[in-house]
Amino acid sequence: MEPFVEHTGKIAVLNQDNVDTDRIIPARFLSRISRLGYGELLFKDVRGESFPLDQPEAQGASILIVGVNFGSGSSREHAVWAIQQAGFKAIIARKTPDESGYSDIFRQNAANCGLLLIELPEADYRQLVQAGSGAGAHIDLPVQTVRLGDKTFNFDISDASKQAILRGLDLIGTTLLLEDEITAYESRSTAFVPPRA
Repeated sequence: MEPFVEHTGKIAVLNQDNVDTDRIIPARFLSRISRLGYGELLFKDVRGESFPLDQPEAQGASILIVGVNFGSGSSREHAVWAIQQAGFKAIIARKTPDESGYSDIFRQNAANCGLLLIELPEADYRQLVQAGSGAGAHIDLPVQTVRLGDKTFNFDISDASKQAILRGLDLIGTTLLLEDEITAYESRSTAFVPPRA
């Protein structure tokens, strides 16, 4: 995976709550053999002239702005792949005291695929929405900030997710950081392990 440290890009505002994974990538596309080609299928069933991501100012955007509970519904890494292959490097969601920005399963899939998820409180989020699609923003993951013009918004992220995204590591890559310790443990373990064929 590609490490994410800092990114400057245009925002695309999809100010909608409870967008589920079937809307992000319809289920009929999940049986494809390749992991490639999902970008053009992003929001396939709702695209058109009135759809926010099809507006001229949203073209070329690399930071997606969404409402609360984004990625709800069934688990599918395909939703993350479609977002990434459509050119988005990060998603910024709105959080409230009662609702998180993302569903738990989508959050884990995004972390494992290297897609940065950011949650901002209502007041900060509204400033991004008001700036509108096409506005420029800068994300600095090491210091955990989003900058919009002269405004800077701070965000929280788990240290495990932050370190994995900064290094471009999925779950297997993160595990392999501990390869020496795993090998040492296995060499002294007395548990029965069937011989390899």
